[in-house]
Amino acid sequence: MKLVIWMAALLSLASCQIRPFAKRTPQDDSTDLAHLVPHGSIDSTLLIPRVITEPSVVLFWLRAADTLGADDRSDTFDDLKYYTEQVAPALEASGIKLLATNADTVYVSTPDAKRRTILLSGLDYPYGYLLVDPGGPERILTGVYADQDLMDELRAYFDLPDDSTSAQPRVTT
Repeated sequence: MKLVIWMAALLSLASCQIRPFAKRTPQDDSTDLAHLVPHGSIDSTLLIPRVITEPSVVLFWLRAADTLGADDRSDTFDDLKYYTEQVAPALEASGIKLLATNADTVYVSTPDAKRRTILLSGLDYPYGYLLVDPGGPERILTGVYADQDLMDELRAYFDLPDDSTSAQPRVTT
């Protein structure tokens, strides 16, 4: 009886085929998110953790956003993209980079040639904005911010001028 069990076990093992693990290549981000990255970016995919060396706004959309329903995920991404596009001209005019990432980690290059690690996973929402000015503390805005609210946050963090006060008053006599 033991011989029969051993033979069955050997036959079972012999019939198993060893298959090599499929190579996983990181998937590129969706075209919509990728177009938010300025041309000439040093990272070829948005899954590679970014190294921030200058004042930047990093739009992040992590894999954990997959837990949202398909309709909610699509609506949320569309809103995030729309409001980001509304503030993009102000960022460009102020010399602030607009970057995008799907990576859970972002590195900030500090003035003393070290790197500070910022983890984006485990936040209230798996999408939002990371405001970075190397040499200072970062600010993480999770969720979707309407364009005016986002602009208020950007003005406060980067000390941007308020558009309403930049126009010269009209003098009438």
